[in-house]
Amino acid sequence: MTDRYANGVTTSLVEPTNGRTASEGEEKIVLKRKLTLINGVAIIVGTIIGSGIFIAPTGVFLYTESVGSSLLIWSTCGILSTIGALCYAELGTSITRSGGDYAYLLVSFGPLVGFLRLWIALLIIRPTTQTIVALTFAHYAAKPFFPDCDPPENAVKLLAAICLTLLTAINCLSVKVSMKVQDVFTVGKLLALIMIILAGLYYMATGKLENFSNPWEGTYSARNIGYAFYSGLFAFGGWNYLNFVTEELQDPYKNLPRAIWIAMPLVTGIYVLVNLAYFAVVNKPEMLSSLAVAVTFGNRVFGPLAFMVPIFVALSTFGGVNGVLFTSARLFATGAQEGHLPKFFQLFHVKQQTPIPSLIFTCLMSLLMLLTDNVYQLINYFSSVLWLSVVASIAGMLWLRHKRPDLPRPIKVHLALPIIFMVSCVTLVLLPNLEEPGNLLIGIAITLAGIPFYYGFIAWKNKPKCYGRLSNSVVEICRAIFNTTIIESNETIN
Repeated sequence: MTDRYANGVTTSLVEPTNGRTASEGEEKIVLKRKLTLINGVAIIVGTIIGSGIFIAPTGVFLYTESVGSSLLIWSTCGILSTIGALCYAELGTSITRSGGDYAYLLVSFGPLVGFLRLWIALLIIRPTTQTIVALTFAHYAAKPFFPDCDPPENAVKLLAAICLTLLTAINCLSVKVSMKVQDVFTVGKLLALIMIILAGLYYMATGKLENFSNPWEGTYSARNIGYAFYSGLFAFGGWNYLNFVTEELQDPYKNLPRAIWIAMPLVTGIYVLVNLAYFAVVNKPEMLSSLAVAVTFGNRVFGPLAFMVPIFVALSTFGGVNGVLFTSARLFATGAQEGHLPKFFQLFHVKQQTPIPSLIFTCLMSLLMLLTDNVYQLINYFSSVLWLSVVASIAGMLWLRHKRPDLPRPIKVHLALPIIFMVSCVTLVLLPNLEEPGNLLIGIAITLAGIPFYYGFIAWKNKPKCYGRLSNSVVEICRAIFNTTIIESNETIN
């Protein structure tokens, strides 16, 4: 099996098995397009509205201490995320291959840059994201049992591990079942947020507006503004996740932009209104001291029904973990198809068409990240690398316009949008790192560490025979245990 990259280099991706060609030695299946427009909207909304809206309000306010600035940052984050989603719609409908940023960088700049994006997703971005969402689920799920204090740290970590393990099992069993989980919990979380919004509006309608006095009074610095945006943008994380499963989306040229136009304004409006409700009810000292701001809100507004708030939040974040797991496994499976990850990532269940080995590996990486539980430190840790990789993807879009002008583009955004987006992202990376460059330097170091790994294990063609035997042995074991086979993708990355 070979694949032609944009620079014209032909690279062997799959080694023959026992002297046979890949087509002769491997049983292949082709992924069916099972995801509808409603499923696409549910993936975006369900993944975005996860833990973020229930922990990020404190994070944004922590770094600004200003109601007005916080609401402005939330609105700006929504606009910036929408611009990014529109840019990604052009990429996603031009390159309808699953894999998102990885596929775009692979096409735009070749295999090394694509591999490095996959490398940081494997080691930093995806495990960190899933850990944050799972920890938030666990904290809120345990809160009803500890009404007067914070839940024990070990109990929170155990619940997070159970959440990750259970959802991995569901995703292994069936695409339809995992999507049904996504759809149901998306509806549930929207109902919970609507309850918060209506309660907050009622609270304001009764004339309780004292928390909005001096709305612009706060603390301002480049570092604080940058970290505030990191928390806000973390809450919007997921606006590009549908691009990871375009290969399974029905009529992606139409349904991808439609899903974005439906989901992004919906999420932005909900987020701004939810924060408005929080600020109407929760005062400044309470906001600064409470990670679980929704619980503080519920105790103040819902009285004896306040126990329902952590339950709804737990359901919300449960769906968020499901969306991240679903797309992460598809990303790693795509990387294996391109020869950038071990072949066992490429295995899908014969009947259910679920990437079982990839899902299990994703779960294990997330479980390793549970060694820490500092949510805001995790957010700041991976944000710099994440947004630099997003800038690289948008730069790749502009490069493809120049390099491959005849590439079909069902959607083509105005040139001003990617330029505005790139300048904004670079500014966000620089603001906090001018004062505290540690997180950025660590991220860059981990990224650069992937270069010798790439040349030692990926680009090196004359590997020892023992390498091929070991790889094939792992594949055969996974086939025997999980009833899986090598997939044949609907599109090639070229």
